[in-house]
Amino acid sequence: MGDSPNTSAKWSKYSIEDGKLTRKGVVCPKCGPGVFMGVHSDRMTCGRCGHSEKIE
Repeated sequence: MGDSPNTSAKWSKYSIEDGKLTRKGVVCPKCGPGVFMGVHSDRMTCGRCGHSEKIE
């Protein structure tokens, strides 16, 4: 195990600004809020429905 924090942890996908919860990750357009897209080197994919978008 490394010494750095786990960047895939759920707490790292959210932040609190001005007393409101904000989402940092990219949300899947098909599944809606609460389902984040996985970011890969050349694409973003949804682990739930399999939707994929190419990164330019």
